[in-house]
Amino acid sequence: MESKKKKARYQRLFVQLEKLMSTCKNEEARQASIIAVLHHKMDYYFWTGFYILVDGELIVSKYQGPVACMLLKKGSGVCWAAVNAQKSIVVPDVHLFPGHIACDSRSNSEIVIPLKNKKDEIIGVLDVDSKDLHSFDEIDLIYLEKILQLIHI
Repeated sequence: MESKKKKARYQRLFVQLEKLMSTCKNEEARQASIIAVLHHKMDYYFWTGFYILVDGELIVSKYQGPVACMLLKKGSGVCWAAVNAQKSIVVPDVHLFPGHIACDSRSNSEIVIPLKNKKDEIIGVLDVDSKDLHSFDEIDLIYLEKILQLIHI
């Protein structure tokens, strides 16, 4: 997607999600709604979901798309890399990422954003995959980080 169009779409989605979040304070419901809106409004999203840290493991949570890996091998893949680095990661070609976990071989690029609680502690990640190479960039990173902040308003 062209950068200007992508930015404008995220801006519209942010406003839509902000209004939607004001209707319910439950964080589980907010997470589910964010995933659904993003997955169905961003045409290059193939898999969109959360992995949550439970007893030191990343377990699949709310998501949209094909069946996911239920448990991610500790210390491997993009999701664990984001948790360990405590920052968002954009991967233009997952096949070049050391230790990539292929839950679905059709995924070719990925972005992972740490999910934090109100105390600013990482409690999981937002993981988005695309069938296309080089789908994600700085615009996705900025807006997805901003959208995740809506969970706690």
